[in-house]
Amino acid sequence: MAKKSKKKRFGVVYSTDPDFDYQNDDQEIEDIPVREQRLRVLIDRKKRKGKEVTLVLGFVGSESSIKDLGKYLKTKCGVGGSVKDGEILVQGNQKEKVVKLLREKGYIVK
Repeated sequence: MAKKSKKKRFGVVYSTDPDFDYQNDDQEIEDIPVREQRLRVLIDRKKRKGKEVTLVLGFVGSESSIKDLGKYLKTKCGVGGSVKDGEILVQGNQKEKVVKLLREKGYIVK
């Protein structure tokens, strides 16, 4: 049996209006030029059983752009990681490598 695709309709539970037309307000965020992006790179251990991860915070842009940047960083560092909630997570203490790679791409890094 095939799964039915469900549209995400946050905030709409039920409407008694027969002419109701749900409109999705999800708008794609425009990418800010690389030279204007101010990113923060930090090491985090919270809620990770003592294991270190490198976090990249402050990226402003589309979901596909942040995923591409995350994939680039993970590939260059040779480790795993993820992209969630506008944060790039790279496994291990890779802070120096990540800062160097981001500066080479033209980002402003703290």
